[in-house]
Amino acid sequence: MPTRLSVNLNKVALLRNSRRTGVPDLLTFAQLAYDAGADGVTVHPRPDQRHIRDEDVHALAQWIAPLRSTFELNIEGYPDDRMFQIVAAVRPHQCTLVPDLPSAFTSEDGWKFDERDGPISARDLVARFKTVSGRVIVFIDPDPAVVAGVLGSGADGAEIYTGSYAAEHRAGGPGPILAVATEAAGALHAAGLRVNIGHDLNLANLPDLIAAMPPIAEASIGHELTADALKMGFASAIASYKAALAP
Repeated sequence: MPTRLSVNLNKVALLRNSRRTGVPDLLTFAQLAYDAGADGVTVHPRPDQRHIRDEDVHALAQWIAPLRSTFELNIEGYPDDRMFQIVAAVRPHQCTLVPDLPSAFTSEDGWKFDERDGPISARDLVARFKTVSGRVIVFIDPDPAVVAGVLGSGADGAEIYTGSYAAEHRAGGPGPILAVATEAAGALHAAGLRVNIGHDLNLANLPDLIAAMPPIAEASIGHELTADALKMGFASAIASYKAALAP
């Protein structure tokens, strides 16, 4: 099956937040994503509200309600009490637990499954969020060594951070990072867990990644897709990314 495309709407919201007019309207772009063949949308409601705001999550959940059987909502973020309350209120198809602090510029570090993750274990957090979400996914580095931690956490799968792979690709092509990311994905897949990917994926680097990896369930793509949409239009960009995700 082709990899599902979840369109990250953060950058649409970031543009909207630069004015007080409500333009561009987030729900309009969610509808465009649906009409263009995307499989869902992703949002990351950070505490500083710099792009997606809390009220956006509620509005998107209400809009998606009639489409729940075919179009999914993925909420990602740091699994604190605030995030739990948001997820509990809308009960998304999937939530992705990301261990970055509110001050993080962007999400670039995955769970280590040791003391570096803080006083509350990933297993406890996964169990808590499973009470209010469909799937619970943990965000991990492209590192086979953390796969055992994913298994021990009780998560339904992992999203492998692909930003370092994208940097490697820009520097001249696939190399050791792609190899370890593929090894991690293979171990997750062999264990029967869901494998998602995300961060800095684009039309240039997706083909090598998809060709190398075992079947990928979902790619969450926002920044690069939005940048391409400025050139080719939002619907055309989504169609192009869907094609790039095809096996």
